[in-house]
Amino acid sequence: MSGHDHGTAIDHAYDHDHDHADGKGHEQGHGHAGHSHGVSADADRRWLAIALGLIGTFMAVEVVIGVVANSLALISDAAHMLTDAVSIVLALIAMRLAARPARGGFTYGLKRAEILSAQANGLTLLLLAVWLAYEAVRRLMDPPPVEGGLVVVTALAGILVNIAAAWCISRANRSSLAVEGAYQHILNDLFAFIGTAVAGLIVLTTGFRQADAIATLVVVLLMVKAGYGLVRESGRIFLEAAPAHVDPDAVGDRLVGQPPVTEVHDLHIWTITSGQAALSAHVLVEPAGDCHAVRRDLERLLAKEYGITHTTLQVDHVQDALLTVGRAGQETRDAHCADAHGPVHREGPHDH
Repeated sequence: MSGHDHGTAIDHAYDHDHDHADGKGHEQGHGHAGHSHGVSADADRRWLAIALGLIGTFMAVEVVIGVVANSLALISDAAHMLTDAVSIVLALIAMRLAARPARGGFTYGLKRAEILSAQANGLTLLLLAVWLAYEAVRRLMDPPPVEGGLVVVTALAGILVNIAAAWCISRANRSSLAVEGAYQHILNDLFAFIGTAVAGLIVLTTGFRQADAIATLVVVLLMVKAGYGLVRESGRIFLEAAPAHVDPDAVGDRLVGQPPVTEVHDLHIWTITSGQAALSAHVLVEPAGDCHAVRRDLERLLAKEYGITHTTLQVDHVQDALLTVGRAGQETRDAHCADAHGPVHREGPHDH
């Protein structure tokens, strides 16, 4: 096996076969213990569907009232509710796709469908915010007459609808980025309705028509904040970045500090889908070290300290010559990896 410890490969194969022989579909070895792929489907879909019904029904009513009242704030809220509905539909589709088993060329299945959904949600929020900001500024300069009474009543009703919809989605699994995206949409809409109600009350009591446009700008700020957060988080996953709470350099140093590990390189940490981190690395151990025991110990450490349970560790015995050179801090070309990816972690000070 070209220098690779064949016992590790056999041990891996044994663990893998044993896992599938237990009849329960639970993988106990090779870093798969205890993690669950995907989101719980049935309960989550039910809560999302209820929220979708509430949002869709009220949105249709609000569009009509917004046109009659000539209120940009109400129309912007209705447009925001449209993105709420789309985000829920996307979350439902993503959950359905993510539940499909891995097969063929899709070795992870379609679990990243929910990340596509989250990115679409974030982009729609940002694009809609641009349009609403333009309309709000235009109305600030030339405010049209607004029916304040209709705005107040509709906004109060919208607050109740959004509270109910937000409660429904909070009952679903918000560790899914797609579900979290839908939740953020509705939560922002709730704040927007509160602002719209205040604006309508100001128009009704003082006649200050610009309040409607100012309330719209508040909605825009909320939409930009939520949209940017979703795009940033989904973008990190698409770019195979490490989870935000995990420092790969610290993980590498922690691993190489375990005896009899002498070096860790080709360390990669990424996120498959929401809440499901994965790690792979090439680990070199002292010639007398037990590769099988080292692999099991490192997997336990990663699961306990970093919550990473989906791991692939290639464990080899380091050559005696490399042991001396590596500890001396001199650069050398590892016989196992001619072109190591990323920093090489060794005992003692080293570059990251």
